[in-house]
Amino acid sequence: MWTILLVFFVILFIIVTRLFIIVEFREEVIQERLGKYKKTLAPGFHFMIPFIDRAAYRQEMREQVIDVPSQTCITKDNIEVSVDGLIYIKVMDAYRASYGISDYIAAAVNLAQTTMRSEIGKITLDDTFSEREMMNENIVNEIDKAADPWGIKVMRYEIKNITPSNDIVDTMEKQMEAEREKRAEITNSEGYREATINESKGEQKSQVLISEAQRQRRINEAKGRAKEIELVAAATAKGIERVASAIEKPGGDIAVKTKLVEQYINQFGKIVKNTSVSVLPTETANLKTFFEGVGTVNRHTNSGSTPSANANSQTSRL
Repeated sequence: MWTILLVFFVILFIIVTRLFIIVEFREEVIQERLGKYKKTLAPGFHFMIPFIDRAAYRQEMREQVIDVPSQTCITKDNIEVSVDGLIYIKVMDAYRASYGISDYIAAAVNLAQTTMRSEIGKITLDDTFSEREMMNENIVNEIDKAADPWGIKVMRYEIKNITPSNDIVDTMEKQMEAEREKRAEITNSEGYREATINESKGEQKSQVLISEAQRQRRINEAKGRAKEIELVAAATAKGIERVASAIEKPGGDIAVKTKLVEQYINQFGKIVKNTSVSVLPTETANLKTFFEGVGTVNRHTNSGSTPSANANSQTSRL
């Protein structure tokens, strides 16, 4: 009795669960009737005929992120690198995704790997790090073309890691170290060159300034000497003019002669004082004439008397 009841409840549960189906908002369900495609069930509550209808496929309609496993690729310059990534796909047609291919996720992953190997083989190792955007775009285009019959849309592809082998990493580190040393030497040499250029320019400018200063000093000295000569000449001319004017006045010639006699006596005294040999001019042989001339000059200067009277008085005293 209990066995019959248990079987009855099991059959009833199966019938009830197969009688209706709830499709969630994020998915679509493929309904088959007697093994053939009936329709695509949209999100909501749907009735089905037990043992005749069945939900054959449930397709996720949201965008899906699929991890592409790491794989070894050979670059254009024969370097082995390990590459992995992420592929973003979305089911656009649940019917084609169900009947166009058995497993569109596995197909998309394998297609991404083969396309990545092809793209890596077109470029060198150095370019793999700088051409990621181009490779991502090419992979998306290639997978999207192949996945169109499957009702799948490839949204984007992102390379996660590009990892060379350990030997290549060591070689790259040595190369980068050498490159850094080269750049440092170039920077130092450029700095030394700039410093040398600046020093030479400074020295050149200093020499120019010094030469300009010397030229200006010589010009100023020349102008000063010219001005001095001009002033001396003017003063001399003015003095000569005054002497000439004084000579033209009464008694002027006598004053000139007196001045000359004084200078003569002073110079003669200096010569006699500084030498051990007595040097006398021939005019001193006639002492009478010499003293008469001196006396005449002194009388004209002091008393203003006539030259003949003063000469006779001086002669009588002698």
